[in-house]
Amino acid sequence: MTGIMQTIAVVLLAFLLLQAVLLFISSWRRHANHSRQQELSLKCLQTQIDSAKQELAHRQRLHKLSWQGYRKFEVKTKTPEGDSGICSFQLVPHDSKPLPPYQPGQFLTFKLSIPGQKKPVIRCYSLSDCYRESADHYRVTIKKISAPADKPKAPPGLASSFFYDHLNEGDILDVKAPAGQFVLDLKRDVPVVLLAGGVGITPLLSMLNAIVASGQNRETWLFYGVRNRAEHIMKEHMDRIRRDFDNVHICSCYSDQAATDTQGHDYHCAGRITIDLLKEKLPSNNYEFYICGPPPMMAALTEGLKGWGVPQTAIKSEAFGAASVQKAARAVKAKITFTKSKKDIAWDPQAGNLLEFALRNGIPIDSGCRAGSCGTCKVALRDGKIEYVQESEFDCEPGSCLTCLAMPKGDITLDA
Repeated sequence: MTGIMQTIAVVLLAFLLLQAVLLFISSWRRHANHSRQQELSLKCLQTQIDSAKQELAHRQRLHKLSWQGYRKFEVKTKTPEGDSGICSFQLVPHDSKPLPPYQPGQFLTFKLSIPGQKKPVIRCYSLSDCYRESADHYRVTIKKISAPADKPKAPPGLASSFFYDHLNEGDILDVKAPAGQFVLDLKRDVPVVLLAGGVGITPLLSMLNAIVASGQNRETWLFYGVRNRAEHIMKEHMDRIRRDFDNVHICSCYSDQAATDTQGHDYHCAGRITIDLLKEKLPSNNYEFYICGPPPMMAALTEGLKGWGVPQTAIKSEAFGAASVQKAARAVKAKITFTKSKKDIAWDPQAGNLLEFALRNGIPIDSGCRAGSCGTCKVALRDGKIEYVQESEFDCEPGSCLTCLAMPKGDITLDA
């Protein structure tokens, strides 16, 4: 009996010792996990602090170097891009002071004194390169807009023709600081697809260059649609990126190939950029999509991406010009009062927006992008209510409206 009791005592003691050991191990693991969690939390917090410091430094530098209104810039170089009526312009500040940084995808606003025009012409053009700390210039790439195919006798683009035909190295321009919300966030590493049509490549080229310059291994696709080799700007530059960076995939599409254009050398796919092409080339639809090009192309790709299951928040687009605005005429009876011009005019829904309505009736309102991005057409709304035909990128303060997107809900009074 004594032996049995001793055995039981030994077993109990062993059991208690085992429980104590397990309790110790469990406690040690909890402590180790807690310590590891604390360490990770501290690292995460430090990363957030470092990121906030960098953002603060960036904002302070931007505030210090930026400017209000217009600043004088000199055309340092004017470089033809192929045989397509496109030129790149390097612009340096006339005062030789440092330039503020800008985000890839932003644009410059120009006030142009064009011979024969009664007042300065305002236009916006995208920056076509990324910002670098050592940069002493900005670059824009501009295509001379020809007369529409269905109106061959119509005059070519006023501002683009001025840049291409009359502007020379050494000339002086009035330029606003970089602006725009169609930008790529370099702090994120989400895979991106850049969809460019024609000269719409300019903001997307800025994004592509920024990704490469940052050293990110971010998966990047660029689909670039033009008619033929003559319109394929900066081909050598993009070929070099495609060759040197494994994370970048570039697919050029020619819709009207010349006899001398060779598939595999000059271009990769025949035809336009379509949603079927994206489905064929991309591993999935899990990307952020950035689109810039002719309005029909952007509309078709946007609808196609939505049909493919891409959320609206992952589709971003940029366009300039009245043709890019989705007009939805509102059949409302309204009187538009222009206080400065001292005119009361019945609203015509066919005008599409208040800017076009004002210009048709001889009331001058400055404008730039005509797509709700630059804010040039902003006018004080003295009385009444308006609605926008599409969402604006420009943050317009209460009491004002962007006339290029605005339509009246009833009688309104504008300070114009």
